[in-house]
Amino acid sequence: MQQGDEPVTQPQEGGWEADMPPQPLRSAMRYSLLLPGKRLRPVLLLAAYHLVRDDWERALPFACAMEMIHTYSLIHDDLPAMDDDALRRGKPTNHRVFGEAVAILAGDGLLNLAYETMLSAPIAAERPEQALRAAGEIARRAGVCGMIAGQTADVTLEQVDAEAMEMLV
Repeated sequence: MQQGDEPVTQPQEGGWEADMPPQPLRSAMRYSLLLPGKRLRPVLLLAAYHLVRDDWERALPFACAMEMIHTYSLIHDDLPAMDDDALRRGKPTNHRVFGEAVAILAGDGLLNLAYETMLSAPIAAERPEQALRAAGEIARRAGVCGMIAGQTADVTLEQVDAEAMEMLV
């Protein structure tokens, strides 16, 4: 496997660059997706795939999709209605650069692009049952009973804490 960010942030032909989203959406999506980072999730996915098969490049669209989903979650987490963070990885957050509405759309766009990338991958055409199962598992873990449930707990806990502090003061 190669080191560096490019393989896990650049979906293969037919994905990201084939159907360009309009500006400023494209710039907002790229801005957060390409911020420097560890890329731990996609690297772990590729390493796990490489343990059982030598052709790890075939899993690359799924690794890219994992990074897109992670980035979407970070964009939404940074929004004023959530954590209202000003910086992410040492840079201004997406909503601070592009505005709240475009940031929401950039996150939504990355989430949808992730599933497009997975389901249009060559391996998905060759092994559709496995690809659907993998995409379904990713959707489940990123969805309302997974990552979104965690974000909900984070947001509602903040509200409970704020109400408790109000009562104490």
